[in-house]
Amino acid sequence: MHELYLQREEERDAEVTWEDQQRINQFSRLNIRLENLEDEYKGQKTEKEYLDDLATEIELIDEEELVPYKIGDAFIMLSLEQAQARVERDKAAIDMRVDELDSQISAITTEMDELKRALYAKFGQAINLEKS
Repeated sequence: MHELYLQREEERDAEVTWEDQQRINQFSRLNIRLENLEDEYKGQKTEKEYLDDLATEIELIDEEELVPYKIGDAFIMLSLEQAQARVERDKAAIDMRVDELDSQISAITTEMDELKRALYAKFGQAINLEKS
């Protein structure tokens, strides 16, 4: 009981300096950025799955048929060869974007871990930096 009281007393005595507040603000900004990147990452992965399914479906189409291909909100009619080329190009672009996002997520996570260590070292249990 006495130990618990000391911990709470220590938590109350931790003064928040301007630098500490800047670290907390930076952590918050990084956390928001991380959530946005993770959402985009999931969206890109889903889009990649759709394109993989589309590539499989296109293989079953007769070579003389035109393929409706969605660009933005409109569909254009492409030859089978053009549609296959477009799918492969779009898949490559998504793969590049997923790699970029993965790299950014990793860098942000590393920076957030460093900020967590510094803030937890000073404030202990008085600060919560975990996702709820």
